[in-house]
Amino acid sequence: MRIAVIARVFGILLTVFSLTLLPPIGVSLWYGDNTHSAFSAAFVITLVTGLFMWLPVHDLRQEMRTRDGFVVTSLFWLILGCFGALPFIISNQPHLHATDAIFESISGMTTTGATVMTGLDSLPPAILYYRGQLQWFGGIGVIVIALAILPMLGIGGMQLYKAEVPGPVKDTKLTPRIAETARALMWIYIAITIACTLGYWAAGMTLFDAVCHSFATVANGGFSTHDASMGFYANNHAIMIVSIVFMLMAGVNFSLHFFAFRNRSLWHYFRDSEFRFYMGLTFCACALVVGYLWMSGTFNLRQSLMHGVFEVVSIGTTAGFGSVNFAVWPAFLPYVLIMVGIMGACAGSTSGGIKAVRVMLIMKSGLRELNRLVHPSAVIPIKVNRKIIPERVTDAVWGFFAVYVLSFFSLTMAVMACGENFETAFSTVASCLGNIGPALGDAVAHYGGLDERAKWFLILAMLLGRLEIFTLLVLLTPAFWRN
Repeated sequence: MRIAVIARVFGILLTVFSLTLLPPIGVSLWYGDNTHSAFSAAFVITLVTGLFMWLPVHDLRQEMRTRDGFVVTSLFWLILGCFGALPFIISNQPHLHATDAIFESISGMTTTGATVMTGLDSLPPAILYYRGQLQWFGGIGVIVIALAILPMLGIGGMQLYKAEVPGPVKDTKLTPRIAETARALMWIYIAITIACTLGYWAAGMTLFDAVCHSFATVANGGFSTHDASMGFYANNHAIMIVSIVFMLMAGVNFSLHFFAFRNRSLWHYFRDSEFRFYMGLTFCACALVVGYLWMSGTFNLRQSLMHGVFEVVSIGTTAGFGSVNFAVWPAFLPYVLIMVGIMGACAGSTSGGIKAVRVMLIMKSGLRELNRLVHPSAVIPIKVNRKIIPERVTDAVWGFFAVYVLSFFSLTMAVMACGENFETAFSTVASCLGNIGPALGDAVAHYGGLDERAKWFLILAMLLGRLEIFTLLVLLTPAFWRN
């Protein structure tokens, strides 16, 4: 590990991130909410820190190695979360203490959507906008966005790309050069965001709410400008439908959007095994939840369709918006939704969770073992998109699943040790590790009342989920630090 190379990258990335604090200043001045001074102070602190790290080593022209890439990717989310928390700490409203501010910031950047804030309807517009913006940048990955800039500064980016992009297969690039890949992802992301904003606005949202909610929707983040979340618009079915459509779009592998745009065809979606699996499971979960809500008399058929489909899509894509309080739904439905969220949507999307392609590979691997019991000598390859998946990938998926389950139960025990009950600990860890947002128990409304130590464990869970476990845990292995 070369400290100078890492310091140079951190300096540039912090300097770039400081620029994201300028739009909230403009929002504050436009609405006159008097939070511009807090954002200005945060901008200066972040910019000066970035320049302080970059200037001493700005002439360095060494290429970043894979090991350096993992260190930068892992630590930058924590550092970014700390600097992103500054406006929440400095501002008189909400004026959070450090733990809550960092929790809120990292929740935004990791697109988890778990919040410690209440009284959102009365918060300054600039703060509400900033929360949405945090999720928007987190959705595509600040590091992936920076890949469009770093190559021009003489910093190789493929190491960061491999460490950041979610999913079991990380060597497939949309375009020959990593910078072009980052730009392609950025333009697709921006285009979908604009379309979502216009959709919300046309459906009846104010322009401000449309912008903030589109940021959170396309990022599958879930931060809203209202305490009631999407329940604020529950009577406007057009807004609910726009939200469902764009949450589903954001849950699809962005490479499929890229190829569909480039080839002017939707055929790539239906040829993709993971997309079909993702949509199939979503449909089955919707049928189960809607049917049970209607048959149990919780809602009438129309309400069951709207709220059932919305909550399944919202939790399943790990967006985490709420149209109603699903925690009070009958029987097993709240836990069904949590399980759907743990699976997540497609790899290469803005969603969290295990990812549909991993779940699909685990199921196919299990079916193969059942077939081997009947035909011990048979050679049964696992295929995705009509291509045989190497055993190395299958082993990696099982390894990921094992570490994910171990991390889940370890963090649940840790949160329980902080004094939280089992339902709260189980659901909050599941929610944070899957970057879902909503939880049950004492966190059903918000996370503000949880023990401060528990919040730090949940911050760790959010980081593990965003970096897909291995990227962060590899730093703890002795082999990583050996020359």
